[in-house]
Amino acid sequence: MGKLKIVGCQALSLAALVVGWEEAVRLGLVDPLFVPAPTAVVRALAATAGEALPRLLDTLVKTVIGYGLAVGLGVTAGPVIGSMRTVHQVCIPYVVALYGVPKILILPWIALIFGIGLTTAVLSATLFAVFPIVLLVAGGVRDLDPALLTVATSMGASPWQVYRKVLLPAVLPSALAGMRIGMVFALLGTLLAEMFAGIRGMGFLMQKQAMAFNAAELFAATALVSVLSIAVVVSLEHLNQRLGKWR
Repeated sequence: MGKLKIVGCQALSLAALVVGWEEAVRLGLVDPLFVPAPTAVVRALAATAGEALPRLLDTLVKTVIGYGLAVGLGVTAGPVIGSMRTVHQVCIPYVVALYGVPKILILPWIALIFGIGLTTAVLSATLFAVFPIVLLVAGGVRDLDPALLTVATSMGASPWQVYRKVLLPAVLPSALAGMRIGMVFALLGTLLAEMFAGIRGMGFLMQKQAMAFNAAELFAATALVSVLSIAVVVSLEHLNQRLGKWR
């Protein structure tokens, strides 16, 4: 099936879903108190855009800062943990254990120590995002064929050349996979911090709308966050394809 046909089928299926959703609400098959009609969501989006868009930008800024910290930590600690056997044996159980701990259990402690504000949201985003990046980068380094490093070194390559020509291209797929997962987790961490700690942003707005039973406004806010998340993930996937050609 050609690309145009695939896009057409996707558009038709989406249109059918929206129309069916609208009719289900109109016919009373779905309670609009909990699931509003798409037209109501569009009206709510237009009415709340003035408030929602600045909050969305605020959430994005906090997410990007936390994500940047997580990537920096991940691409620094990952190669160290993956390349040194003793460090790997000592550290990886702790990394795996911390990765498995529900991060929302740590969020109250972050809020207690740093208060309600930017720092708590950023640290929450970093905490959620850093572990998959560290694990995947370390795993990519561990999977690297040692013979490649031996050959490169025996041919007189400098440490920087080994890193740039051998290690980086080999680890890149794992690192990019961790970065894609980490971005979604960073956004989740920011939203949870905003909901839990009452920090300005989309998370706080969504919680406020939910507590007030403003279903249409809640759906509109959810749609904005979803579009943002999808756009970021698609951008990272595009970057992955571009760097894949370089690799």
